[in-house]
Amino acid sequence: MRGGAGDDTGTGAGTGTDVVCIGETMAVLSPADAARPLAHQTTLALSVGGAESNVACTLAALGHRAAWLGRVGDDPLGRRVLDELADRGVDVSAVRTDPDRPTGVYFKDPGPAGTGVHYYRRGSAASAMGPDLAALPLLRHARILHLSGITPALSDGCAELVDRLVVRRAVPGPLVSFDVNHRPSLWRGRPTDAAPVLLELARAADLVFVGRDEAETLWGTRTPAAVRDLLGSRDPGRTLVVKDDGYGATAYGADGTEAFVPAPAARIVERVGAGDAFAAGYLAAVLEGRTSEAGLRLGHLAAAAALATREDVPAVHLAPGCQTSPVPSDHGSTGGGPHG
Repeated sequence: MRGGAGDDTGTGAGTGTDVVCIGETMAVLSPADAARPLAHQTTLALSVGGAESNVACTLAALGHRAAWLGRVGDDPLGRRVLDELADRGVDVSAVRTDPDRPTGVYFKDPGPAGTGVHYYRRGSAASAMGPDLAALPLLRHARILHLSGITPALSDGCAELVDRLVVRRAVPGPLVSFDVNHRPSLWRGRPTDAAPVLLELARAADLVFVGRDEAETLWGTRTPAAVRDLLGSRDPGRTLVVKDDGYGATAYGADGTEAFVPAPAARIVERVGAGDAFAAGYLAAVLEGRTSEAGLRLGHLAAAAALATREDVPAVHLAPGCQTSPVPSDHGSTGGGPHG
């Protein structure tokens, strides 16, 4: 295996990274005609996407130093992943290239109920990630480590890596951010594992993002307050963000504070990537020392930009007079659905 762009050692020893996002990034094949299902398409467009790298790309667009850590195959799709993330300003120097396993792929499938996805990631290069990645110098130089509940579903080695970083804190210092991101299809064959595994990880992280609906599916909690009580957000140094699609988002602080920002009316083109954009907006506010209310507003704005496009990563920019203000700003929602 070799390192990613600009670093054949794979150590990623650069300093001063704001956020390191860890997980799988895949090649994405999207139908040219959004009005017909995948089975009836003749033309597909190639791009890249993955929950954690989507966050990294949006943070980079908002002016923060973001890195993505994962594995890709030594194939054209892996090179496309590295090139596109690097072009978006994301540090990929610590990414490992696997000569024996392929880069994962997923297909978008338009339908009346929204865009579905079909994954082809079993046995991918990313599924071979393991706890050894926790020793990379890149992680020790970060202010925040961001992971999601997608990664532990990929393999036992991936689950051990996430456990080592989130629960056992193999890298002391950085704030640990965790997006629950429950993907039932990835837990097939062991569906009973998802709820306890994701609960342990959510309880261990410093900052947790979870949808109210996915929390109800996993743990039977029907309200944001019930999620707060289950996860113990009043523990020192912890923040919980509960997204309630179409209604708003609530942040519960470790000191007992509570902030709610409603979701403005949304124009929805596609939901894929909206949750990742929301997390990136909130993390940008954390990096800038802003309030929870500001983080929720930035999350809504970034999610709105994702909802307004068929791309996994929205086009955002820094507005004059404001450190981070994603556009478009006239639509907003916490979003939902698959995004990685």
